[in-house]
Amino acid sequence: MKKGFYTIMAAQFFSSLADNALLIAAIALLAQFQSPHWMPPLLKLFFVISYVFLAPFVGALADALPKGRVMFLTNAVKVVGCTMMFYGVHPLLAYAVVGLGAAAYSPAKYGILTELLPHKYLVQANGWIEGLTVLSIILGTVLGGFLIAPFTAEYLLKLHVPGVTTNMDTAAEAAVFVITFGYVVAAIFNLRIPLTGAHYERQLNHPILMAQKFVGCVKQLWCDRLGQISLAVTTLFWGAGATLQFIVLDWAKVMLGLPLDKGAMLQGYVPLG
Repeated sequence: MKKGFYTIMAAQFFSSLADNALLIAAIALLAQFQSPHWMPPLLKLFFVISYVFLAPFVGALADALPKGRVMFLTNAVKVVGCTMMFYGVHPLLAYAVVGLGAAAYSPAKYGILTELLPHKYLVQANGWIEGLTVLSIILGTVLGGFLIAPFTAEYLLKLHVPGVTTNMDTAAEAAVFVITFGYVVAAIFNLRIPLTGAHYERQLNHPILMAQKFVGCVKQLWCDRLGQISLAVTTLFWGAGATLQFIVLDWAKVMLGLPLDKGAMLQGYVPLG
């Protein structure tokens, strides 16, 4: 593997780690706002809805600029969303902004592999990226629980950054502050991704035409027997996983009497199985 591939892996790991740690911090913020019980699962919806609505357009964005730069810019969007949450914007809206960055990040992350590596290494490279992403999801959830835990918050709330941490007085806010640096680290790795020199034909720039082309591609995939299996299994797997994530948190609270921080750490053991 080329050296640039490991840089991509590092950027993906820290970005995904922060995404999942931020989810736990956002749930803690909702509890802090005394939000209704049905609201925390909406965080996941607000995060992933961007993937659905931006799907016809983010591929063209990834091909319009060098992909390392696209990954840097989309990580910057995540930093903006994280900062919004830190300064009191409703967690649903702030996490939706993070989702915008994540949706635009994905095609650049996968597309650059085809530019950087020979075809014979693509399956292996994709396996490493997917495996590292799953690991970052597990560790990110545990990290989120660790950051909002009372014993950790006690130390984090002592941090003093003039003009930044002045109004930081809860464990959830301290966690969001620390998680922001995960996106910053990912962005630094993005800047070190080498230019591949790849250039593409100009993509369609009319939203309706782009959406129509995308719908045609989706139909083609669903009409292919192997495509059907891939799409169906992936959809069911990630859908079940997202649902189970919140069920485990509630189960830990109701059946075991665990607070959110310990429930999040327990969650880390579930996907290991």
